[in-house]
Amino acid sequence: MGEAEQKIVIETVSLEEVAEDLRQTLPFAETNFADLAGIGLVDRVWIPAGSVIEDTWKPNHAYAVVLDGEMRADRPEPDGSRTTVSVARKGQGFGEVPMLMGKRPSPVIIEAAQETRLVRFSEDDFWKLMACCPNFRKVVQADMALRMQTYQVDALHREKLISLGTLAAGLMHELHNPGSAAKRSASQLRINMLRLQELSLRHGAKPKTQIQLDCMHSLLEHAFRGCHAPSLSTVEQSDAEEAMSEWLQSAGVENAFTIGPALVDIGFDFRELDCAKDAFEQREFSDALNWLGALISSVSLVCTIEESITRIADLVMAVKKFAYDEKSPSKQIDVHDSLQSTLTILGHKLRIKGIQVDKEFDANPSTIRSKGSSLSQVWTNLIDNALDASPSNATIRIATWIEPGIGVGNGAKDGSGPDRLAVSIEDHGEGISPETLPHIFEAFFTTKPQGSGTGLGLEIVHRIVTQKFGGAIEVQSEPGSTRFIVRLPLEGTGDCGSCALPTH
Repeated sequence: MGEAEQKIVIETVSLEEVAEDLRQTLPFAETNFADLAGIGLVDRVWIPAGSVIEDTWKPNHAYAVVLDGEMRADRPEPDGSRTTVSVARKGQGFGEVPMLMGKRPSPVIIEAAQETRLVRFSEDDFWKLMACCPNFRKVVQADMALRMQTYQVDALHREKLISLGTLAAGLMHELHNPGSAAKRSASQLRINMLRLQELSLRHGAKPKTQIQLDCMHSLLEHAFRGCHAPSLSTVEQSDAEEAMSEWLQSAGVENAFTIGPALVDIGFDFRELDCAKDAFEQREFSDALNWLGALISSVSLVCTIEESITRIADLVMAVKKFAYDEKSPSKQIDVHDSLQSTLTILGHKLRIKGIQVDKEFDANPSTIRSKGSSLSQVWTNLIDNALDASPSNATIRIATWIEPGIGVGNGAKDGSGPDRLAVSIEDHGEGISPETLPHIFEAFFTTKPQGSGTGLGLEIVHRIVTQKFGGAIEVQSEPGSTRFIVRLPLEGTGDCGSCALPTH
């Protein structure tokens, strides 16, 4: 009979018929079979090499002792491969773990590595053996301990590999946006430098009076003072830009509606420009303001590059903390500035889709105390997802407010708890289906097309918000509106140096 035609043979026999064979095995080496009167019939099983026993291994809970041959238990992997988790050779037993732990058998493939003969005991007979045979009990417990130790070592190794893979995937995901922003800004800066050179030659061709020099020096000091003015709401920003642009146009400045927003973004008020308007003739004033606008644009691009590189450095530090569990000092983090920086980094994507951002920054105070600086990681993921979900020329709404403490999840014994700073990010896309909603914070779950998402973004967000900052995140979705609400304690309670990247 060929190997393909060979089948597992099971015959029910008395214990006395297999007693001599069992005496040659470890579990029964010191057993007095006269004490086993309560065990009458057992199964003697012959298994051809390569046979899998699941279909014929009844009942599911059983204990077996190998008389000859070798049995192997393999765990099936998602890619179709197998990992060997346990081997039972001649004289050894197997099958005790599910019964001793009170669990169903693990999803493993039990296969005969060689032609194998074994004796199988039912679950009831197994417990009788455990009760009446000290040596059997000792061997089974030792086997159980060894298998559990092997399992724990294997599980720890697998967890490390999963964490490493998650960390690498998350890092690549997070490096993409600041890296792209830095590249775009550097390219635009090269163009700006050429325009700035042309304007400098034209503006500097005529000698300047001391009043003109003093005025321009004052404006330059303001331009280099910082990257951004304090964050404004959408209405305040729009009003300020319109007022500045109209003032410049009335003063005869070319490109007034291009220069105006750049001046407002860095904190200029048109009253600061009065000195230049009074000191220069109209043509010279226009050249001076265009030169100042080109300079400010270049400064803003340098700031974007600096923010992007800082973001990359923060990610590298997060990886370092994940690996070495280093501690960072507690510091104040301004949520409004963090949101604004993220919008700056994602500005190119906003412009490509024509997305408008409606900002309602009502939180006061807008700072929280915490360790680490991974808030921008949260905003990057949420805003980037909102951009992907939004149709072209749509609006994304970002709002902040303060909620009084209610003692939920903050460990407060008196029911008060610290106040919380809430941030809402809302898009007007198709929404999240009810079937998908429960899974959005699971690692590697994504509804994006293959190659467009790693399934890690929202898992990282949830981990940072809940573990690093001790906050909470809520999602509300219906067709035409998806809203993520992040709530952070004003008194930072989280301290999880390894949470920024495990780790969409």
